[in-house]
Amino acid sequence: MKKDIHIVEEPIADYKKAEEDLLKKGLSSTYTERFHTMARLMKLNMILKSAKITHKKIE
Repeated sequence: MKKDIHIVEEPIADYKKAEEDLLKKGLSSTYTERFHTMARLMKLNMILKSAKITHKKIE
């Protein structure tokens, strides 16, 4: 008697390929696209730097 074992297998993440894909995408972008991306990151940094985090106690 052979038992069927059903094990859920997660797909193995290929981080090296994902990193290479991101590098290729970044290198193929134009200087204008790079500038706009950097400007967006700088704006986000300024917003997060001045953010004040508050919380309330959960009763």
